Amino acid sequence: MSNSEDKIKREPLLRVAKKAEISVSKTMGLTLLALALAIVAGGIFLLVIGQNPFKVYGTIVHGAWRSKLAIQGTIKIAIPLLIASLGITLAFQMKFWNIGAEGQIIMGGIFASYFALFFDQLPHTILLLIMFLAGMVGGGLWGLIPAYFKTKFGTNETLFTLMLNYIALYTIKFLTEGPWHDPESSGFPKIASFTPNARLDKIFGVHAGWLIGLILVLVVYIYIRFTKHGYEISVVGESVNTARYAGMNVKKIMMRTMFLSGAICGIAGMTQVSGAAYTLGEGVAGGVGFTAITVAWLSKLNPVVILIVTVLFSMLEKGCSVMQSAFGLSAATSGILQGIILFFVLAFDFFTRYRFILRKGRKA
Repeated sequence: MSNSEDKIKREPLLRVAKKAEISVSKTMGLTLLALALAIVAGGIFLLVIGQNPFKVYGTIVHGAWRSKLAIQGTIKIAIPLLIASLGITLAFQMKFWNIGAEGQIIMGGIFASYFALFFDQLPHTILLLIMFLAGMVGGGLWGLIPAYFKTKFGTNETLFTLMLNYIALYTIKFLTEGPWHDPESSGFPKIASFTPNARLDKIFGVHAGWLIGLILVLVVYIYIRFTKHGYEISVVGESVNTARYAGMNVKKIMMRTMFLSGAICGIAGMTQVSGAAYTLGEGVAGGVGFTAITVAWLSKLNPVVILIVTVLFSMLEKGCSVMQSAFGLSAATSGILQGIILFFVLAFDFFTRYRFILRKGRKA
């Protein structure tokens, strides 16, 4: 057998190759096409279960914006998702796969809750500022741990950050049933509610977390695009060896960036406990850290686009909850519909980056 024939035989039948960069306009066109096909596929699913797709989709959109109360509910859903997505973006820009936003949100909530529970006699503004900084430190330290082990021992950051999520979650469980247990809960394990002094102020009917999120969009955008640190992050993301050749301290950059990534996620935890739940519970993150990964990836790690995608995701989640009650559908129906939409959007995102190549025949 000749070398060329042997090479053809060893070559896989189907392989994936990266595409050349495509224009922004073409990317946007493909994204809109993906959304259109997702809506059609979702409509077919609704027809199969005996529902009118036009009425269901109309209810989803209307349900998210139908009243002042509904709009406030949509914004509340968007706040932690926006902030966590921005935090993940910093790590992903560096190709550091931070799957631990969930745990970093939780630790930010834990650190902030400590001051809310035991220092609520402080002046309101000072207390909130301390809680804000504590949330940053809690989330930042939780992000720093995997970065240290990655730079020191070469550990896998994906598994490390994922496992830290569960440690953070069980830390809340320990505090709830142990040192922070509310003695007035009549045996039910819970942490006491925050006093009004430890709660975020409301702006236009929604806690100030939405304003913090908008400020962070601007800050993260400037940090990534126009600062030396942002440039170093992009270089490390492209090639660690290139960064070292250019004289950059890769270890320092990784540690710093992961601290900032976790710190921003920690802010999301602080806003949740002080602005939405008014206490610390096991649902403080509520899966936001995992959804934020999808949002950041679909947005191509662009902070401004993250804001838009976050609003769309929040509208879908809020609208689907209204749709459930309006049509008497189960939560599973809502989950399937959201899954169909995400599947199409993510699939098209894949095909904008990669293509399949079939093995060539002997004549070729």
